Amino acid sequence: MYIILVYDVNEKRVGKMLKLCRRYVNWIQNSVFEGEITQVKLKELKSAAGKIMDKEEDSMIIFKSREEKWLKKEIIGQEKAGLDTFL
Repeated sequence: MYIILVYDVNEKRVGKMLKLCRRYVNWIQNSVFEGEITQVKLKELKSAAGKIMDKEEDSMIIFKSREEKWLKKEIIGQEKAGLDTFL
């Protein structure tokens, strides 16, 4: 499945959330990520995020789609983190 994940956490926890999300999906900008992920990996990500977050003040939203091709992405202005990878 393809997801877009956004989070809003207290600045004390931003670093941990950033590291966690980067292990599973691609960083786009600030607290926004996207990428292909399996159901099992998504479950792992959500479980780990739940341990970092304070549910009284933090939030995470996950938009799901079967495939990336069903989403149209339009970038206006500077793209913060392109998905091109150089090997």
